Amino acid sequence: MTEEPYRWLEAVANRREYVREQLRGGSPVFAASLPDGILLLGVGAGRSKVFELHDRLALAGLGHPADIEKVRQAAIDAAHLEAFTRAPEDVSLRRLVSFGLSPQLKQNFEQLFTAPTLVELLIVELGNDPSQDLLANVHFDGAFQLQTGGLAVAANTPEAESAAKDWLIKALAGQTDRAAVADLLLQAWWVLTENKSFTDKLPAEAERREGWKKAVSGKTVEAGWLSRSVNRCSRFSLVPIIS
Repeated sequence: MTEEPYRWLEAVANRREYVREQLRGGSPVFAASLPDGILLLGVGAGRSKVFELHDRLALAGLGHPADIEKVRQAAIDAAHLEAFTRAPEDVSLRRLVSFGLSPQLKQNFEQLFTAPTLVELLIVELGNDPSQDLLANVHFDGAFQLQTGGLAVAANTPEAESAAKDWLIKALAGQTDRAAVADLLLQAWWVLTENKSFTDKLPAEAERREGWKKAVSGKTVEAGWLSRSVNRCSRFSLVPIIS
């Protein structure tokens, strides 16, 4: 009997390693808070990676398409239920993640005889100004991190995610133009997908830009935009990326 907890911990560790391995080939997604709104960006092979959730909420994810869709639908259902039982303005990212998605993902991950959810997610909430924007990294095991404004990255390993975020924070300093920001996000996407280093012999800017333009050939670049300036409840739209 005394061995059972250790066996469970070992099984959880093995499950975590399995999920990490399955996510290794996933295409990273990004979210950036800008003066006029929040930009979400992802590159997929014909499958959507960026979605609207509710009036001021949006999601971007990497992982298995069926699992992304399952989590997206759960988030939409939770948001609509909250809007119906309380009020549309009461739908918030904090409640959606803390009381909805995180417990579900944790429970699914720890049920060892069910298939794990193969996702890494970014969920964002548009505020009245950039200082009120909320960005969340939500992980396959239910863990999550919240931050106010700035930049968020979801990549296939924590190390790559951290390196990309550190580089982008510096590269995006002072940038407010949406097209210029999208270009830098795509440069970071190319560095990540090519398994290059952000610190040791980082390719030159011209090489990074040429690299992502070639790499997205045959793929779909999706950019979602939550606008602060539109006069309607739903602030989300898909916008073209000028290459």
